[in-house]
Formats: sequence, C-alpha cells, structure tokens
Amino acid sequence: MTFVHEMGVNIFRALKHRNYRLHFTGQAISLMGTWMQRIAVSWLVYRLTESALILGLVSFVSLIPSLILSPFIGSFVDRHQKYRIVLITQIGLMVQAGALALMVFLGYYSVWWIGALSFIQGVVNTFDVTARQSLMVELVDEKADLPNAIALNSSAFNAARMLGPAAGGILLSTYGEAVCFAVNFISFIAVIGSLLLMKLVPKPITAKQESTWRGLKEGFSYLKHSPHLSSLILLLTVSSLLVIPYTTLLPVIAREMFDGDATTFSWFESAAGLGAMAGAIYMARTRMGTNLRFRVMKASGLLALGILALSFSSWLPLALFSTLFAAMGMMVQNSSINTYIQTHAMPAYRARAISYYIMAFQGVFPLGSLLIGALASAWGIHYTLLIQGIAGALVALGFMAYIRQHINRRYVPV
Repeated sequence: MTFVHEMGVNIFRALKHRNYRLHFTGQAISLMGTWMQRIAVSWLVYRLTESALILGLVSFVSLIPSLILSPFIGSFVDRHQKYRIVLITQIGLMVQAGALALMVFLGYYSVWWIGALSFIQGVVNTFDVTARQSLMVELVDEKADLPNAIALNSSAFNAARMLGPAAGGILLSTYGEAVCFAVNFISFIAVIGSLLLMKLVPKPITAKQESTWRGLKEGFSYLKHSPHLSSLILLLTVSSLLVIPYTTLLPVIAREMFDGDATTFSWFESAAGLGAMAGAIYMARTRMGTNLRFRVMKASGLLALGILALSFSSWLPLALFSTLFAAMGMMVQNSSINTYIQTHAMPAYRARAISYYIMAFQGVFPLGSLLIGALASAWGIHYTLLIQGIAGALVALGFMAYIRQHINRRYVPV
C-alpha cells in the first residue's frame, strides 16, 4: 500500500505547484473540446465534399504553419512575455471555435471557409504551442519536477485523444457539428480562467531585442553549435518523415491486413492510445539527472521493433500488441526529446529550440503522411510497414553510434 501511495505521489508530483496545477486542469478540459472539434471538422468536410483528397488537404493546411513558421515564431516568443502570448492565443483559438460554431449554426459555411479557419487555427496554434512549452519552466518552481510536468501534459493529451473523439462522436451523431464546435468554444473558458488565476512573477527577457530575422539566424547558429540538441531534432525530423506516419496507416492495416471494419480500426486506435498513455506514465516517473539521450535511443528502437513486428503480423492480437509497443516507443522518444530540450537549452534560446522541435514533429509529420500514403498505394501496406520499420531501426542505430562517438565530449552552447 505504501509503495502504491509513493508511486502515485511520484507520478503526480508536479501538481504540487499551484501554477502548474491550474495549467494542467485548464488544458485537460480544453483538450477534450479540441478533439471533439477535430473529428467534427473532418466529418463536416467529408460530408460536404465526399473527397478524401480535400479532407487530407484541410488537415494539411492546419499543420503546415508548424513547418513554415515555427523558427520565426520561436524567435518572436523569445523576445516577449510567454504568459501574455499564451493568454492571447487561447483567446484567439476560442474565437476560431466560436466562428465555426456560428457559421454552421446559421448554415452559412463552405469547405473554403472551413479550410481558411483551419489555416488560421494552425498559425495561432503554432504560437500557442511554442509559447506554452517555453512557459512550462516558469510554472514549476522546482526544476527537478519539470520532466514530470511535461509527461503529465502528454498524459492529458492522450487521455483526451482517447475520450474526446468518443464523446464527440456521440454529440456529432445526436446534435450535429455545430454543438461540437460550441462545446470546444465553451471549453476555453476553463483554460483562460486558469491562466488568469495564476500568480506568476514576470521573468526578465534574456533574449536580445533584435529583428525577427536576426533572431532566427541567432537561433539557428545556437543549434548549429549545440549538437547535443540538434542531433535530437534531426532524429525527430527523420522519424516524423519516415517512421511516425505509420499511425496514418492504421485504417488501412485494419481493413487490408485483417479484413476488418470500423470496429477493428477502433481496436488499433485504442491500442495506440493505450501504448501512448503507458509511455506517458513511464515518463512521469522520470527524475532529474536521468540520461534522456540513452532513453531516446532505446525508445526509437522500441518504435522500430513495434512497426517491424506489425509488418509481419498475421494474427490480430499480435498486431494490436505491436501497435501498442510502437506507440509507447513513439511517446517516450518524443517526450524525452522535449524534456531534454527544455532542461538543457539556454533560457535566451529556449523558445527557438522548442520551435525547431515543433517544426520537426508537427511540421514534418504531414509531409511524412503524404509520402507514406503514396508508398502504401504503390507498394502495398506490408512493404511500406517493413520499410518504415527498417528506417526506424537505422535511425536508432545511427543515434546509438553518434552517442558512443560523443559520449565523453562536453559541448558549450554559444
């Protein structure tokens, strides 16, 4: 009983900090609404167009700002108060959800308006994620609890990923898309209220007050001279392009490999969600001083092994377990990289370093999804998964060789 109690305290230790507790509560509620809106937008676009291509394009335009704008936004965030940016972006996202709800409720909407609002959401969200991730270190009074705080954020995201679409599906089928958008609009009251209740002492801005372009060049130079950071961002970039997009193939795996239906697909989604949640719980127990780069290496290997096992699976339970392990490896890999950057980047360059992380993950992923989708159409699902698994193994082995080569070097960031 004592062990269970200690483990629970250990997993949730970041919640003892008042500002982080407010942030976590607000985000947990708001993320439910975000996932409801995502499925409602997808359903609405497909209902209007009956085109998988246009559905993919709308999703693409909502993510492409992360690829194009992230470094510029990172430079901007480093030169401004991050709390204020987060507050403004949350209000902006609330307005975007309200505009969607109002348009659909009044019946004045088209796929072009939905695409435009999705692009606006993508731009605002890139500002929000960069500033919010950079603000994390200010919400936790003890730096030793920062890895736990980041992991708990991942747990909230994955819990919403599992529960939000289910709740949204019920609302969507019963009341229509407008209600899902309205619920998301209302959910922002929680996160904005939690931000207003925080007691933060504004920290001095350590970044130089220079042009955005100059700040961008400075940030790139910092990463260039900090290979302990840039190597992780490079690993994530390659992984997002070639390995992580296996998640977009889950419907194809369910139908073509196992002759399944929507229920079979939901099993794969649940397995992926459960694996990601397990990875987040594992990361929540991380203590300051843990060698996160070794953990990235091992997690990358687990991700590759899971996809390789999935490519050879002909038995459904084995395929589900393979998906679970792949999702766990992906979660631990990405969360470890995020934690390492936040705890090792210089404060003056933290937002810019995080912006490259966002670009490598959220920005490259849609390009990878298009590439992997094209490979699956041309060569079939089995060969595509095999290629992804081999690519993931090469990424893990390459990073292991890099760590061994540089294990005794110490880098002094500039």
